[in-house]
Amino acid sequence: MSKKRSKVRFQNEVDLIKVHYKKQSRGQSLTCLDMFNGRRHLRKRSAAGILCGSLLLTVISATVLGKTTTVVYASDIEKYTNADFAMDTVVSETLYTSGEDINTQIGEKLREMETTLLSWTEENSQISQLNNADGKTMEVSDDLAADLEKIRQLSQDSNGAFDPTLGKVIRLWDIDGENPHVPDQSEIDTLLPEVGYEKIQVDGNNVTLLDGCTLDLGAVGKGMGCDLIMDYLQTQPDVFGMILNLGGSSVMTYGEKPDGSSWKVALTDPRDTEGDYLGAITLDANQFLSTSGDYEKYFIEDGIRYHHILDPKTGYPVQNGLTSVTIVCDQGYLADGLSTACFVLGMDAAKPLLEKYDAEAVFVDEGKNVYVTSGLMDKFELMKDGYIVNELLRKQSELV
Repeated sequence: MSKKRSKVRFQNEVDLIKVHYKKQSRGQSLTCLDMFNGRRHLRKRSAAGILCGSLLLTVISATVLGKTTTVVYASDIEKYTNADFAMDTVVSETLYTSGEDINTQIGEKLREMETTLLSWTEENSQISQLNNADGKTMEVSDDLAADLEKIRQLSQDSNGAFDPTLGKVIRLWDIDGENPHVPDQSEIDTLLPEVGYEKIQVDGNNVTLLDGCTLDLGAVGKGMGCDLIMDYLQTQPDVFGMILNLGGSSVMTYGEKPDGSSWKVALTDPRDTEGDYLGAITLDANQFLSTSGDYEKYFIEDGIRYHHILDPKTGYPVQNGLTSVTIVCDQGYLADGLSTACFVLGMDAAKPLLEKYDAEAVFVDEGKNVYVTSGLMDKFELMKDGYIVNELLRKQSELV
């Protein structure tokens, strides 16, 4: 894995994240993820709106009423970047700290979460053990019990648009595997009775999976990983700020950059993934962003795009005119789950869900329309010609 250590330079810069997908022999898979710093990736006409001016930090040390307060010199804060692999995806980290480089520990924590908690293929993970319990009640950890309660609530609130029991149907399509194909209807019909968040029973730490259902937390796993790292960073007093990117679809910001400039995340154009960015979103400290799109994992058969975001009610890829949905909110699992749920629901039906969870969103459709909720309008910048930006009102009160 690559690692770079450097002193923080106080200059105009912007952090842009983009994920590239390259078609392999079968299906689509992630091949690389890049963190970009600098102006060369921005259109000249957009640079003034995105780039931030230099900011010099100073040290102040004073004693007032017996208490000494010290502000760290800018030169004491170092920047560490790292590329890692965890949760079956590329992990990109940029850390600002006056202490040690903890990027390695972050990767280790993500891998531990995957192998002991989330993975349905690791036989010792709690999810795998639940899936193999044949409907018997199993005691799980406090963390997993709490996570399942939140996940089940999100499923209920979305009327099943987000459903963590869809894994068997997803694997039937094998969209990101060796044999992506359109299954026989009879195969889908056989598995759908085993799908349904209502089949997850949580009573304290005791969990029961009814009627043959199994759990696959892939749609929220990266967000849960971001939540884990957020909690960890809050125990690290030397950390000034960090941006963490899991696979290009889940991003977390913590704290601030030492020069005071904003965190910037670039959004991929769903129909030109190798070209210019669609746009960029400014994130505040301690925010989470997640994107679900029909361009991430898909195959084309007889001219039809079959992607990995399935409708739990039909077992087929969602076809509602949307190409991507991006969510910004204050919890990682929620950003992840809402991006899937809102894609399945469609833009209009998703509005009450966004309002309930106080989340902001960017919807992109096949007509090259970009719909941005009111809370993000001042934080979104369009960077691609041919698209039109529209403000999306989440609730009636925003009309006033």
